[in-house]
Amino acid sequence: MSPQQVHTSDRRWRRLLLMASQLGQGPHVPSPCQSVCVMHPGTGWCEGCLRSLDEIAAWSRLDPAAQRAVWAQLPQRMQQRLVLDRAP
Repeated sequence: MSPQQVHTSDRRWRRLLLMASQLGQGPHVPSPCQSVCVMHPGTGWCEGCLRSLDEIAAWSRLDPAAQRAVWAQLPQRMQQRLVLDRAP
């Protein structure tokens, strides 16, 4: 999913997708935090960055490979959240 494919009502995740697409292989992996910090009651993921509380709490202790593994899950989580948002 690209940032352009995210519906205008889902702007909160466009920046996240853009950041994911620009993630390099260097030693520094940026946090996906979007400063929203509200947990979705159904998924347990943050509404801004789509991480779990455990992932958020552990972020600064994770090595770059583990941080990239979290980033790799975010596009799929976004698709799942979009489905939930559009469910009747």
